[in-house]
Amino acid sequence: MNPHDAPTSGELVEAVREWLERDVLSGTTGRLQFHARVAVNVLAMVGRELDLGPAQVHQHGERLRELGFASDVELAAFIRHSDYDALGPRGEALRQAVFDSVVDKLLVANPKYLIADQG
Repeated sequence: MNPHDAPTSGELVEAVREWLERDVLSGTTGRLQFHARVAVNVLAMVGRELDLGPAQVHQHGERLRELGFASDVELAAFIRHSDYDALGPRGEALRQAVFDSVVDKLLVANPKYLIADQG
């Protein structure tokens, strides 16, 4: 249940992104156009985070709990002070958890980075 009326924050972000992309970029040049393009990319990231973020937060917390950590700080300290090769199956679970976290970050930052170069 959402206590706020339409439009949602995601819809507002998308409307501004579309306006910048459709109207502002075509009507500007140089530095202003560059900054408008940066703003379009930032708003796209915010929109993806609004869409994907809640599920990613839950999944990340589950990964940490399954590994026995309460936070990223604990996980990082463990990785920093451990012999990865001596961890056996736990090492693979750690590697997969870190990999999954990186994928989540890229899905928000720029999903194109996840597409393998076909050229």
